[in-house]
Order: sequence, then structure tokens, then C-alpha cells
Amino acid sequence: MTSKWVRTVAAQRDYVVDWRFISLRMVNADVDYADHFPAGYEDGHTAGLRLLRLAAQVRAERGPAAVGALYLALGTFLFDTVRDVELTGADQGSRDFVEPVLRSLAMPDELGDALDDASLDDVIRAETEEALSLTGRDVGTPILHFQPPGGAAFFGPVISRLPDEADAVRLWDHVVGLAAFPGFAELKRSLRERPQLAAFGVPPDSAGVQEDWHGGRRK
Repeated sequence: MTSKWVRTVAAQRDYVVDWRFISLRMVNADVDYADHFPAGYEDGHTAGLRLLRLAAQVRAERGPAAVGALYLALGTFLFDTVRDVELTGADQGSRDFVEPVLRSLAMPDELGDALDDASLDDVIRAETEEALSLTGRDVGTPILHFQPPGGAAFFGPVISRLPDEADAVRLWDHVVGLAAFPGFAELKRSLRERPQLAAFGVPPDSAGVQEDWHGGRRK
């Protein structure tokens, strides 16, 4: 959802966005998933790492702009597509899921080989460390870096609905202005509405359901 918001702002501000990598599976490499996360979380994070391998291979072969197109297509297939049966974490990192995404971009199925290519993990790990060096290690995703290399970087914002064009720019200006203040550390609330995404059965622009929402699962 944050990436969709960033795209909305970039289109109005003529920004150039460089989509880079952070792997939550690597961030949590030393964490016991059974003790710290709901069932299925490890599968989801592992699928994320596999998809990042694909993105790294696409960038190596086709350049940075192709990563943005791939990320948009992956998000559309994962979150803006209604299915009768929910995708499991393992499904999301599979060839069966990836190949239709690649075909929608006129990319060859063979790129799916990257899902299992652990040699790509070095670049993903390096960019994960780069992201955490900007914010500290006690964060997740998304991380935004405004006007790199010297501009403000921050975790978030985590949003549950896509603002319209005018609100998107206003939200951007407020967030960047707050994050640019050197003394700013954190702004957070735990009460959230269900993300307005088709895969979760919540149509855009609905009022949403107020509830505690953790990683796509009800508390």
C-alpha cells in the first residue's frame, strides 16, 4: 500500500524512485518464528526472500526500472487480485505464482530460476543492511529514503488505504517534514483498520473495519 502511495506522489512530483531490497527473512534470521510470530509467518518471509531473488536477477539483466515494474505486478497479483482460495506463503514464492506475473510483463519464464538461486542473497543482504543502517535495526518494512544519500530516512508510513492524488501529496509533505526534524524518533498507534486490498476482501474507499490487525491476520 505504501508503494502505491509513493507511485501516486512520484507521478505528481516528477520523482525518480529507485526500488531497493530489504528481506524480513534475513532481518529475522536468528528469531525463533514459532515463539515470536503466528503460524505461517516464516513461510511468508521465505517467499519474500525468493521473490527478492527474482527482483535481483531482473535488475541485473534489465536494469533498475524493471524492478519497479516487477514489484507493481507482484503486488497486483498478490494483493489486488480476488481469489477463491487464499495463497499460502509457500504459494507466493513458487514458480506457479511467478510465471504468470512474468508473462504479464513479457518476461521469460526462465527468470523464475532465480527463486532458488541463493547466490543472489549477497546483494539482498547488503541492501538489507544498508536500509537498517539508515533507521536502526528495530524496524520492519517499508523504509523510505528521501533524496539519498544525505536525505531523511524512516520506517513507514504504514497505511491501510490509498489516498487520492491530493491527499497523497499532503501526506507525503507531512511525513517528510516530520522525519526531517533531527529529533524525531517515532509516531505510532496500534488501532488499525483492515487493509483496503482486494485480496483481503475489502474494496477500496470502504470505511474499513476498525480492529487490531497484525500482518494480515486478525489478532
